[in-house]
Amino acid sequence: MRRSLVLLLLMVFCAVAHAAGSPRKVLVLGDSLSAAHNIPVEAGWVRLLDARTSNMAPPWAMVNASISGETSLSGRNRLPALLGREKPGVVVIELGANDGLQGLPLGKLAENLDAMVTAAQGAGAKVLLLGIELPVNYGPQYRDGLRKVYADAAKKHGVALVPFLLDGVALDPALMQDDGLHPTAKGESRVAENVWKALAPLLR
Repeated sequence: MRRSLVLLLLMVFCAVAHAAGSPRKVLVLGDSLSAAHNIPVEAGWVRLLDARTSNMAPPWAMVNASISGETSLSGRNRLPALLGREKPGVVVIELGANDGLQGLPLGKLAENLDAMVTAAQGAGAKVLLLGIELPVNYGPQYRDGLRKVYADAAKKHGVALVPFLLDGVALDPALMQDDGLHPTAKGESRVAENVWKALAPLLR
């Protein structure tokens, strides 16, 4: 009897120790802006922040599920399986740029963001939305509407928001690749700082 009790206590202790030592997860669901497009993976903002979060006590691990070309609809479709597999404590949603570049209806983007935030919160995760801006040739009405989609989603669900992921980067040619859409490795450091300001409070 005593031996069985000792074994039971040992199993419980090991389980608790394992849980305490396992990093909590930040799931990043994004497109090429989060997938280190055309630069080394280790230079991307997600990996840069992973270096910070992994040194926290207790640590957090950044899980990058971003895919170049991802739209809000394809991200919405992928998210449930990712939530079930990764069980993140925080979900960072960086989607909408490709919707905008394709001129897709902003109402659909709003619906997809709403569904993703709802799913993440339903799984017990905190949420951070990363907004994006479009080039001026898309016109003020569409560009203003895109900004409003992110602001409205953040307000509706009470989640954190970075209004413009590439703030301080997009208009600096020295920090952008030749395509004018993606940051260089040097620019990724500034992007990481933009995200960190909103992400850090969610990890405490």
